[in-house]
Amino acid sequence: MICKCGSDRIITVSGKTSDMFGCDYGTIQYNGYVPEKIGITDGEGCGDYIGFSYCLECGKIQGNFPISDKQVKTAIQKMN
Repeated sequence: MICKCGSDRIITVSGKTSDMFGCDYGTIQYNGYVPEKIGITDGEGCGDYIGFSYCLECGKIQGNFPISDKQVKTAIQKMN
């Protein structure tokens, strides 16, 4: 994998949250399963796992960005 900055220094991290994920987005506070389609799931789709890759050169999270306000709010509301 190569970052947009040109570096190949990409690290992939993952973790199991067991439905104990939390995030704050603006005035929205959310706790529960990991929301899908906002760039932080490992692709398994069950909501228990966080997973993403980021560049050790520039710090950018890898994936399909930008993600709109509507997408984030929809993902969080879907999980409630």
